[in-house]
Amino acid sequence: MNVLGKTGLNVSPIGFGGIVVMDYEPEQASRIVADAVEFGINYFDVAPSYGNAEEKLGPALEPFRKDIHLACKTHLRDAKGARETLDQSLEYLKTDYFDVFQLHAITDVEEDVKAVFAKGGAMETILDAKKAGIIKHVGFSAHSEAAALAALNEYDFDTVMLPVSFVLHYQKQFESKVLEEAKKRNCGIIALKTLSSNKRPDGQTPIKYKKCWYEPIDDPEIAELAMCWTLSQGVSLAVSPGEEVLLKMMMELYPKLHKLSESEIETLKAYAASQVPIF
Repeated sequence: MNVLGKTGLNVSPIGFGGIVVMDYEPEQASRIVADAVEFGINYFDVAPSYGNAEEKLGPALEPFRKDIHLACKTHLRDAKGARETLDQSLEYLKTDYFDVFQLHAITDVEEDVKAVFAKGGAMETILDAKKAGIIKHVGFSAHSEAAALAALNEYDFDTVMLPVSFVLHYQKQFESKVLEEAKKRNCGIIALKTLSSNKRPDGQTPIKYKKCWYEPIDDPEIAELAMCWTLSQGVSLAVSPGEEVLLKMMMELYPKLHKLSESEIETLKAYAASQVPIF
């Protein structure tokens, strides 16, 4: 277990990406959630924008709720919309509180960050819910360096969720400044896109991995190195992609994780150079 920054929560190094159970039958959802909990996963992340994932995850998690940490998000930027999504998420997920609640996918400083902190913005709802004990810890997920840094300057967030991927790092140093700032503030750092490789061409329909909007790494050898790299960057956990087979691969590879050798780092650099970064 790792400590999730200033939250003090003890979290499993692999987190469960809730989109995994989207469109599953109840029995399927219960099975994969139970398998994950038995493996030792205790951090579950979901969002209203993940299709019907909340409705599927809630009943499956109900038997384990007191033993796990549940994170949710709102993609809406106004207080009213954020309240509506919060209430709906609580209902779907069969809980009366969230361990972590996040602003979802902030990307643009004006349209996302400034909007949520403006009068009538989503942060009003989030802070009211925190006072009421409905939200224990407040965070955000970010898809751009500028938005993440701007958000960190607006509020003392408990958690930061962002892509921490060797492909993005070796191509663009995508995460470096945000990780540095988050660590200074003792934010719990939650990694996304550990197994991301190529950006999928616009308009191309996924054939194999329909719940991923990018092309994921499914070669176990590269995936193992990718996990080693991400989990060595000072993050508390890495949330799985939205495909059951990739979650299972991460679980199977976890016992093999190790400190990367120089030759393994060179392997990752060469692999990254041949990819089209997703951001």
